Amino acid sequence: MSLMRDIKTRPPLFRQLVREISALLAYEAAKEIAFTEIELETPMGKTTGLAISKPYPLVVPILRAGLGMLEGVLDVVPVAEVGFLGIARNEETLMPVTYANRLPDSLAGRHVILIDPMLATGGTLNDSIDYVKSRGAQKVTCICMLGAPEGIEKVQQHITKNWDPEDFSIYLGALDEKLNEVGYIVPGLGDAGDRMYGLAK
Repeated sequence: MSLMRDIKTRPPLFRQLVREISALLAYEAAKEIAFTEIELETPMGKTTGLAISKPYPLVVPILRAGLGMLEGVLDVVPVAEVGFLGIARNEETLMPVTYANRLPDSLAGRHVILIDPMLATGGTLNDSIDYVKSRGAQKVTCICMLGAPEGIEKVQQHITKNWDPEDFSIYLGALDEKLNEVGYIVPGLGDAGDRMYGLAK
């Protein structure tokens, strides 16, 4: 995390660090995944084991920064299916705007894992939660690398008001100090998408 925060860290290393942290967070979040007991045969005899239940979890990176986390999550849950959700933040209103959706029409009974590096104002995550729950998602796990107290509180309030909190969990790599006047996490690491893809101003 310290290397990611460092302004001198270049995009290739930044992307590698995002993948590593995402895998670590996905490992922790994997305890939320449903498993089924199966019978199998080893070279020495029969036994039982566990397999991820079907339908498999659906991993949904929030474009574009969430793409950098996808491979790390799939390293841990390789059987997961993948959908995409494009949500951008209006820099003036700080409100989310949905511009792309590549998800199944029905998510009934599905466990959806939303991945987005930054939980800042909470608007994007709340919009994503509503999007997948309105399509029937049964359980929603959110994985973010960094968060701000204001965003965490906003998401918790939104979930409590609109959904059953038992259906949700959030895994966070680090909780930072606050948001600044333009809605960025402090001390944070800057714009994760720009840092990953080399478009920083």
